Amino acid sequence: MWLRRIIQRLRFFLNNLNDPFALLGLPVRYALDRSALELAYRQVQGIVHPDRFATSSDRDLRVAVQWATATNEAVRVLRDPVKRAALLCERHGHPVDAESNTSMPASFLMQQMSWRESLDEARDSGDPAALEALRRSLDAACKSLSQRIEQAIDHQQNWAEAVAAVREWMFVERFADAVEAAEFALG
Repeated sequence: MWLRRIIQRLRFFLNNLNDPFALLGLPVRYALDRSALELAYRQVQGIVHPDRFATSSDRDLRVAVQWATATNEAVRVLRDPVKRAALLCERHGHPVDAESNTSMPASFLMQQMSWRESLDEARDSGDPAALEALRRSLDAACKSLSQRIEQAIDHQQNWAEAVAAVREWMFVERFADAVEAAEFALG
């Protein structure tokens, strides 16, 4: 009986290896309950973790490793709000294409310029408080973008808006890395 349940679960996982939401048994939406995500991850890992198959055949152990790897990748994608949003956009036929499509709204371009000027001034003056203020501004932008994405995906199914917000958030994340490097340099 126990083995039959395990085999049924493993078949389910096999059929859903490429769908992080299905693999973890979570609703297909942008807004995810973080504790539900972590619980689902622990439950799935409890079933597919290779240690459970240590005495099994080499083939079964290899399959368990593949499932555990797919589960780790699924949770990595779903934990990251930008990756999760990009996945949802792509699933609905609206790829983000951040590498090839670099157009941004004029208002966001102006905001980028303002942030860059603030970063340059903070670096030049060696002002850690200015870098902290810039980081707070970026954090606020990320929160706003997350809300835009949730509204666009979960409530409106507005994929063009979601893609635009995801692309903006990707820029903000890259720029936050530059701010972090400047903070480290000021050390």
